[in-house]
Amino acid sequence: MNTSSSSAPSASSINKVMVVSCKAKKGGLMQRPSFWPMALIIATAALLASCARPPATPAVPAGSATGQPDAIGTLPGTRLQGKSRWVPVQWAELPGFEEDALFEAWNAWIKSCERPGPAFAPLCAEVRRLSIASGPEQRAWMVARLQPYRVESLQGAPDGLLTSYYEPVLKASRQPGAGYTVPLYRPPVGLGSRKPWFSRQEIDTLPEARAALRGREIAWVSDPVEMMSLHIQGSGRLSITEPDGSQRVVRVAYAGSNEQPFRSVTQWLADQGEGRMVAPWVDSTKAWAAKNSPQRVQQMLWSNPRYTFFQEQPLSDFDAAFGPKGAQGVPLTPGRSIAVDPGSIPYGTPVWLASRGGAANLQKLVLAQDTGSAIVGAVRADYFAGTGLDAGQLASRFNQPLRLWALWPK
Repeated sequence: MNTSSSSAPSASSINKVMVVSCKAKKGGLMQRPSFWPMALIIATAALLASCARPPATPAVPAGSATGQPDAIGTLPGTRLQGKSRWVPVQWAELPGFEEDALFEAWNAWIKSCERPGPAFAPLCAEVRRLSIASGPEQRAWMVARLQPYRVESLQGAPDGLLTSYYEPVLKASRQPGAGYTVPLYRPPVGLGSRKPWFSRQEIDTLPEARAALRGREIAWVSDPVEMMSLHIQGSGRLSITEPDGSQRVVRVAYAGSNEQPFRSVTQWLADQGEGRMVAPWVDSTKAWAAKNSPQRVQQMLWSNPRYTFFQEQPLSDFDAAFGPKGAQGVPLTPGRSIAVDPGSIPYGTPVWLASRGGAANLQKLVLAQDTGSAIVGAVRADYFAGTGLDAGQLASRFNQPLRLWALWPK
């Protein structure tokens, strides 16, 4: 659906009459003045016919009836994009392109247009107008305006890894006690003056670290494993009890870290001979913790020295439909936002994702809107599954092959 329009010629009496004619026809008052010349009558009739037609979709290369281009179409050259190599391909290479419910991804694309990169900013007006277009119109516009590139490593490998993350929901209290003993902290003053900052174990044991965090508590939660999950995911929601006893839900978003290395708790348990924790990670790890001493559980938690700090954000009904803001600075859309290595795929890029595995078989349009410390490499993505328990169970099952195609403006 081509929503762009060329600027009108300079104002003339013919243009003015044509505008009046369209309005008159809509009101059922169209009459032909006897003094109109025949050329003007013909031009006016053509305009009136166009008034009844919706804007035309953009022209697309010859090919299938769905607007898919021929395989023999001319392609641009290969692009080197930081850590990756982008190989131009025909749209026919994208698996499932004709079947995806594109309107589900359009919300994420509109969010990206709140903070677009320079390559996509010129398209954003069209993207917004296409939010009410049909799937075939959206597909035809993509084919006309974008070029797909298969994302590969610099060595030419097209295969990578897809994992997933989510936004956990934890019960919390503004006051410690009654089972709520694990604090959730804002960043300490002067966090950046010491790099790296204290490790997780040092935060729990050193007086200097504890003094720096005193008064920085946002809230307290009851389970240290759930808190570790929140630290790993980087953001979440708190169903919180206020001092007056009232309940409300707030969002806690990533605000910084101690810049210590991340170590997998699951890997530590395997190295200790405890076996592999089955999905979902939080439930299986809590079950393990219930069978072991507090000292052993503490060792497990301290095996990951990385520590995350948070900031509290209000959560409106509108915000609740989306996830937290990603690294692009826009809210994430469940099932349509991914975290990438920005050295391979710039933020805000529409990406075609294909992955088959035990968690799900995916062939869909997504937007590159976030990153993470473990998301490194050309063909690497973390799929935002959504909020809450069901999303967490889905996210825990993802660890499967991946291919990506970046969709870049022509």
